[in-house]
Amino acid sequence: MHLSTHNWMRAEPLEVTLKRIKKFGYESIEISGEPEQYKTKETRALLKEHGIRCWGSVTLMLGERNLAARDQGQRERSVQYVKDVLTMVSELDGEIITLVPATVGKVVPDGTEAEEWGWVVDATRECFTHAKKVGVMIAVEPLNRFETYLFNRGAQALALADAVSPECGVCLDAYHIHMEEFNVYDAIRQVGKRLFDFHVADNNRFAAGLGQIDWPKIVRTLKEVGYDGALTNEFVAPVDRTPAAPYPEMVERNPVDISPEQLKFIQDHGSSLLTEKFYTDQMRITAETLLPLIK
Repeated sequence: MHLSTHNWMRAEPLEVTLKRIKKFGYESIEISGEPEQYKTKETRALLKEHGIRCWGSVTLMLGERNLAARDQGQRERSVQYVKDVLTMVSELDGEIITLVPATVGKVVPDGTEAEEWGWVVDATRECFTHAKKVGVMIAVEPLNRFETYLFNRGAQALALADAVSPECGVCLDAYHIHMEEFNVYDAIRQVGKRLFDFHVADNNRFAAGLGQIDWPKIVRTLKEVGYDGALTNEFVAPVDRTPAAPYPEMVERNPVDISPEQLKFIQDHGSSLLTEKFYTDQMRITAETLLPLIK
């Protein structure tokens, strides 16, 4: 196992992110799933310069992106988006994309269970065909019920992976599974060898080590099933707007350029644009919590 991180949680130049995570012992990055933001030739050079490899990417299912949509045109555009993310990861020598099949924040179905299952299986199969072509793995990620109605538990994500291919896998996220699973350790064991990625944030979605999750037991269980991929940092710190705020200086008041869609995505997660100091501290705390457990 090694330590990785997402970078969608704070809008900043990639070079700034890479300098920070290298200092704390991160080995790779799971780059934001926005292919239009990254010129792969320049990004490859930056990664090489800072000694950080691309582990993969995560699909940011914003706006109309939805593999389970009733509208065929919407599904086709969503499939193309996933294909573009896969191509980007391939060009960055990455290994995996984490696939969230449905729009984040959408909690009302477009059809019956049978209809939606057919739509999402067909769309994911098409994405998987492209993944095989470009040499990148797909891992289906379940989210908690407040972010999606479609896939909330590992067993559900595994069912989609099974319907697509034995070579399609699952990504589990410590934050989500501590909300949705009957037993988080059994959920990891059930996915077993099909666990291709693992995201980390504590039960309060702050950095690992700032909540109630038993990280030593989580890492022991991952080792038990033979998991040897990334522990990918994905804290999304909730903003406290009251006088009880433990971190009054966490919100960035002078943000760098960020698209309205990205800002909405972050805000829909209960967070906001975070200051560099607060963000850096969260990166450091995660590394200090997990690196001793995985080395």
